[in-house]
Amino acid sequence: MKTKISTLIYSLIIMGFGVIIINGCKKSNSTITVSTSVDYSQAAHWLSLPATLYKADVFYLYPTTSWTKNNSTSMICAIDDSLMMAGAASAFARQATAFDTAANVYSPYYRQDNSSPDNRLNVIAGIPTTDATAAFDYYIKHFNQGRPFILAGHSQGANIVCNILSGYLKANPQVYSRMIAAYVIGGPVTKAFLQANPHLKFATGPDDTGVIISYNTEANGFTGVNPVIYGDTGLVINPITWTRSETLADTSQGLGSLFPNKAGVWVKISQYADARVDIAKGVLVCSTADESRIAILDSLSGFPKGVYHSFDYPFYYYNIRQNAANRTQKFLNK
Repeated sequence: MKTKISTLIYSLIIMGFGVIIINGCKKSNSTITVSTSVDYSQAAHWLSLPATLYKADVFYLYPTTSWTKNNSTSMICAIDDSLMMAGAASAFARQATAFDTAANVYSPYYRQDNSSPDNRLNVIAGIPTTDATAAFDYYIKHFNQGRPFILAGHSQGANIVCNILSGYLKANPQVYSRMIAAYVIGGPVTKAFLQANPHLKFATGPDDTGVIISYNTEANGFTGVNPVIYGDTGLVINPITWTRSETLADTSQGLGSLFPNKAGVWVKISQYADARVDIAKGVLVCSTADESRIAILDSLSGFPKGVYHSFDYPFYYYNIRQNAANRTQKFLNK
């Protein structure tokens, strides 16, 4: 669906960067009341309803792509919000397509939090999670047909994947038994979360299944406040080596990155980013990115210089593609 939006916003969406700093957005310390979810029997409420080509699926939730700049706009966008839908398609192109050579990628639209400044996790646990859970339930009952599946998300989408893992999949162990892996990227998965959900486990290598994969990318030596890191220290796996050790993986070990060319089109390039796990900080460290170039590309997103949140998927795109295919085959071979 093509939408008409301003040139500035359209260029931001095409580049695929979510906005996290909101001017004038209403502040709230109360939990958002859960509303009736969207009707996911309507194809218009799905970003992607693929043909069934593979023996496995992916259920993908995009990051924050809706935002507001005035007090009259709700923190939760409409399901047909044009900016959200355009941004969702852009995010899908640079993130979810990493999985589409090994699985059928399903992706619903959902009513998003547009970056409320306070109590954000509680806001996301309300309407956005209600919508996504309803979509996942509809997908399981009407589209999945018993196939194994991957959960994947980024940023707000990753937060919601965690809620599905700790909610729907805990309540439905027979469904959880078919989960190949959950790529919870751009949102921390903490020890406290795993302790509260003992049915879940974090990945330890490239081949294990039924596990969570997570990391948040920062520049080497970053000492500022990373707005997507909160609470306890998160667990991290290296998306080049798929190990949790702090051994550096240099660019010669990577399979390729996605990077925007001068026209704003994301294209394959040689591996751009190295990767090193920092256990103490709970982040993935990249030391090879051109900081000035990244800062220009990311200038509209609101992320501090040195926070590579917008590049969590693109930096390691082809390693994610290979790993998802590998875990899927391992699961199918069981």
